[in-house]
Amino acid sequence: MEQLLNIHIEKLPEGVFLATSDDIQGLVAQGRTLAETLEIARDVARKLIEARTERENIPSLKQVPNVFDYPLVVGY
Repeated sequence: MEQLLNIHIEKLPEGVFLATSDDIQGLVAQGRTLAETLEIARDVARKLIEARTERENIPSLKQVPNVFDYPLVVGY
């Protein structure tokens, strides 16, 4: 089941990226690249969602709608 959550990405002065989310408490991910950070954030979110669902027995986020906007980052 796919669920939708918003994450906040910040590039730190050290040159790494930090991802957090107001949608799921405890989500913090850091990576050397944006892609790596997103991959780590997805893994952390999955584990947090699974733990919350087991504990509360309810889905924690919105289902992915059929149509939504997604910012695409393209390097050149």
